Amino acid sequence: MVVGEMAHEHDFIVIGGGPGGYSAAIRAAQLGRTVTLIERDRLGGICLNKGCIPSKHLTRAASAWTDLQKYEEFGFEQEALRVNHEKRLMQKENVINRLVDGIKALCKANKIEIIYGNAFFLSENRIGVEQTNSYEIYQFKNAVIATGGSPISHPAIKIDNIRILDSWHIANLSEIPDHLVIYGDDALSLEMAISYRIFGSYVTVMLPEKDDFSFDSSLNREIKRLLKKNKIQLVKSAEILSVSHNSSTGIAVKYVVNGEERLLDATHLFFSAKMKPNTDDLGIDRIGINTDENGFVIIDQQCRTILSHIAAIGDITHGPSLAVKAIKQSKVAAESLCGEMSEFDLTFLPRVVHTVPPIASVGLTEEAAIEHGHKVLTGQFSLTANGYASLMGKREGFVKIVADAETELILGIHMMGEGAIELITSGTLAMELCARIEDMTFPLYPHPSINESLLEAAEHLNGKAIHVAPAKLREIMNHR
Repeated sequence: MVVGEMAHEHDFIVIGGGPGGYSAAIRAAQLGRTVTLIERDRLGGICLNKGCIPSKHLTRAASAWTDLQKYEEFGFEQEALRVNHEKRLMQKENVINRLVDGIKALCKANKIEIIYGNAFFLSENRIGVEQTNSYEIYQFKNAVIATGGSPISHPAIKIDNIRILDSWHIANLSEIPDHLVIYGDDALSLEMAISYRIFGSYVTVMLPEKDDFSFDSSLNREIKRLLKKNKIQLVKSAEILSVSHNSSTGIAVKYVVNGEERLLDATHLFFSAKMKPNTDDLGIDRIGINTDENGFVIIDQQCRTILSHIAAIGDITHGPSLAVKAIKQSKVAAESLCGEMSEFDLTFLPRVVHTVPPIASVGLTEEAAIEHGHKVLTGQFSLTANGYASLMGKREGFVKIVADAETELILGIHMMGEGAIELITSGTLAMELCARIEDMTFPLYPHPSINESLLEAAEHLNGKAIHVAPAKLREIMNHR
């Protein structure tokens, strides 16, 4: 079949079946559209099959293993335990398959047609889809592009996914590395560093050409303390020059720090790369869809491209490569294309790290708030003074709130510790509602719970925290 022959008439087409793609398909179906979802590989996309779920399965296993070490504190007596990583990987695959089946069931329930193949634009309202033994043309009224991204290669690092691994394979190792070098400073780098260290790896973290992490300064200090406590070596401002295989340990990493070349022998290296958009074979240039200098599709606040009947979401658009961004964009895109008023805003995008203990952050850091011209107040509460954290044996961490001293508007919330990833939603909601200090201190917080740490941090802003020593409270008030 060639262009110009009969095309199949379709209403609403989504290209890509990841979290953003299938969410857009379902939302459009909920709004009465007849939807076709085109996926070239497996439903669930990179997040479910290679990214979020595999990596978080490993971090959850590391967290569970840490908890098991503390069970004797509660009077449990047990024989020595060991980890069967092959069995763990089998369970991970079972989870993935179950979730993929769940997406298929949701699509079927919403009467969404699923087509497997490679899609590309032929014109502003036509796409071609190549399958193993066929080629079809589809004409559409609206389309959402959700084809995701791929890791950017590094000229000095040749990925083989045996000893030199990318973000799609680092969580799938059946044997724990003796010495893992991690080249990166993002959430996944920290998650893999802590998780593999818990399971016995010697870990070296190299920060690529920078001397600190990109969180609030209080979190940065606590992260470095956590790495030191776990005997994880941190190399700042490193630039890898080459990675070669050797017969002694497995690999040799040549890198430079402050102009000095160094060599490090290790068994494995993980390079946590940034993502590039998967748009090369889509044919979007053929129909005039605009991209920026890095190839990301340019969209408006309704996630529409320059062609108003076509939207783009997820990793092919500018911004962090996070499923939470893609999922929110998916609903905005579908709603906008269906004629509803909807808008996408990244201002209060929560950032979470599934380490042990977990990390979560939303809004401005203390440093960014000052740079933006705010007179800043900070309130901080340590989990060591939280009763529920103590009884769980998880006293490590803190909650920090950044506020404007003049308006008392909450500007940012940063935390590390048990429950941080769930608790950050309270902070995100508060900031979306333009909460002030009194809005954080007025509600009732369940007791005993980690939630009370958020209350104490808010009360600390005004020097009224109950479980903070008076001297520290006076120090806070003296800085107002």
